[in-house]
Amino acid sequence: MSLLCKLVPERCIACGLCQIEASDIFDYDEEGIVLFAQEPEAHQQFVQPLEEVNVTKAYQKCPVRAILLEKEH
Repeated sequence: MSLLCKLVPERCIACGLCQIEASDIFDYDEEGIVLFAQEPEAHQQFVQPLEEVNVTKAYQKCPVRAILLEKEH
């Protein structure tokens, strides 16, 4: 089972909490809006097993649900 992370940039309020929890995964554009650090143009990517805990924490702390998680079977 894999964890799929999706971003909804139009919801992002540039609070910075996701990067605090998962700085290897999340970064920001020039306006502070969330994007993936390794794939800035992507709106979804699979999370490596070692990063699942940090990405889940970022998801839980996002006040506007700009980060979505789905379990893929």
